[in-house]
Amino acid sequence: MEVKVEKDNGLLNVIVVGRLDTNTAPDLESIVNENKSDVNTIKLDFTNLDYISSAGLRVVLVFHKSMAAIGGKLIISNPKEEVMDVFDMTGFSSFLCIEEK
Repeated sequence: MEVKVEKDNGLLNVIVVGRLDTNTAPDLESIVNENKSDVNTIKLDFTNLDYISSAGLRVVLVFHKSMAAIGGKLIISNPKEEVMDVFDMTGFSSFLCIEEK
């Protein structure tokens, strides 16, 4: 997994490439936690995310809850069909803010 972080005016844009699974989810969680001070919106750009496991879903849920706790927002941007299928099957699509192209 590759992660690129851009921070601008309260927005933390996190571009995730590859697989978000048991091995990589802790890394993403650490990277976001290190960069989320003074942030009211986290945007996870999943344009190039090929796979998400239950460990990846857990991290997404943690981000969602932490943003909701401060009145902020988590945005999932451009998930591939395979990732969107996982969100649909698990019910995550019913509460996540998902922006598709």
